[in-house]
Amino acid sequence: MSKTHVKKGQEVVIISGAERGKRGKVISVASAGDRVIIEGIKMIKCHTKKSQQHPQGAIIQREGTVHISNVMTVTNFDARASKRGSAETKA
Repeated sequence: MSKTHVKKGQEVVIISGAERGKRGKVISVASAGDRVIIEGIKMIKCHTKKSQQHPQGAIIQREGTVHISNVMTVTNFDARASKRGSAETKA
């Protein structure tokens, strides 16, 4: 089990990829695959079979995983942005 720089419940920022710049709360950390699930980020659609909960079947939206190297804690991100004096702090 490897040590990670983010933990469940922390606020993080996506620093690369299609979701770059978005912020969210960590729902879970899968240290085996170095991936994290972040609230409201990388939404995917899952097609489910018929069941008692969904008698007609359903298309359910849920969060996908993001590689842990593509996220940074909000405190570190804001400190880096203010140090650089970039437009990210003004937005």
